[in-house]
Amino acid sequence: MDAGELVKKKCVPCRGGIPPLEPAVARQLATVVPGWELFKEDTRIRRQMQFDTFPGAIDFVVKVADLAEREGHHPDFVIHHRNLHLVLYTHAIGGLHENDFIMAAKINELAGD
Repeated sequence: MDAGELVKKKCVPCRGGIPPLEPAVARQLATVVPGWELFKEDTRIRRQMQFDTFPGAIDFVVKVADLAEREGHHPDFVIHHRNLHLVLYTHAIGGLHENDFIMAAKINELAGD
């Protein structure tokens, strides 16, 4: 699977009751979304971005928020001046799901990566 295939997919509702992705699968999918890294024992992915201005960071967060609403899958955001930290994982299962990598690929597309 490549980033283009992930971007074409839509996040599916995850209500829990399923196991998170196996670490080997998560590591393989992480190679498809440049700029994102696994952390917290391969149960989360994160990306850090820097913008020229604080308003530029906020504008990007608004775009990601709109995307998240359309997809029904929401990242965690931390903004510190011009720096944006994004974290994705599926809260209902306490780990990673394909949805997280779909969102990462779509966020990369928004960023022009």
